[in-house]
Amino acid sequence: MTPHTVKSAGIAALVCAVVALRLATPLAAQQSSSRAASGLQRLLDAELARVPGTAGVWVKHLTTGEEAAVNADRVFNSASVIKIPVMLLAFQLADQGKLSLAERITIQAADVRGGSGVFRYHDAGLQPTLRDVLLQMIITSDNTATDLAIGKVGGIGPVNAMITRAGYDPLRLTMTTGELFAKYGALQATQRDDKTINDPTHWLGSMTPRATGRMLEDIQRCSDGARPAVASKAACADMLQMFRAQQSGARRLPHFLAVPVGHKTGDFPPVLANDVGIIYARSGPIVVAFFLNGIRGSYAEAEDHIGRVAQLIVEYFDGVQ
Repeated sequence: MTPHTVKSAGIAALVCAVVALRLATPLAAQQSSSRAASGLQRLLDAELARVPGTAGVWVKHLTTGEEAAVNADRVFNSASVIKIPVMLLAFQLADQGKLSLAERITIQAADVRGGSGVFRYHDAGLQPTLRDVLLQMIITSDNTATDLAIGKVGGIGPVNAMITRAGYDPLRLTMTTGELFAKYGALQATQRDDKTINDPTHWLGSMTPRATGRMLEDIQRCSDGARPAVASKAACADMLQMFRAQQSGARRLPHFLAVPVGHKTGDFPPVLANDVGIIYARSGPIVVAFFLNGIRGSYAEAEDHIGRVAQLIVEYFDGVQ
């Protein structure tokens, strides 16, 4: 056997050994190793370890396809982020001719809900269009608008049925905002934070970062052929415009960014601050679904941490400007 033959045989044996080791390694371990090698994954692991609470995030760059996550399949208290599938179903029904976004809805005194939003400050008898209602549900997280929209799409059941059809399980709308406020009204003040963190029967909805992010990805991509169209192109454009008009959460995803962001927040101070959306980075759109429950310490600093993570994500893809 010549030295060349010996060298070739050695290389062949090494290749076979590597292949054998790869085949013997469980798929989950291979995927874990791949994630560990990702700069984006290392970034998220390090930053979420410093978040003052229980956090989960799913990130995907829609141009390159690179993604990473922490606690992506953990179920979180959605707070108002669950209003997104209500909006999505309303636009789907409008596409099908079953609803008219131009229909005017008369807001009676009995329709008014407390908490976030602007409709509760108007006199009874205001007649916004259904599109106005959906807009306020998203950009001011209006609770009066939310319950009106839930009623217009047929209730909680049809929203959850749409979620299942579209493949967004385990997302769930649990109750209306009116029902939620009734539950909280029966609690002692000292019980409310604990219920918000630990008791899903006192949550407006339940969501995971991954399923939420995939829903946002479908709205952004719309009918590009990657997946079945979630709605018409016109409907997707309208929903994205609503996200871009967001009036809340300025200290979260958009805080430290110089690029546009379309997003939807979920709030329950001082223990919950969620923000999910699409960052329109120079390198392409990035979906970020960030859930933060059980906040410890300063609420404002927790919001800032979401913003800092978003900044680092954009710098990772775009480079530091």
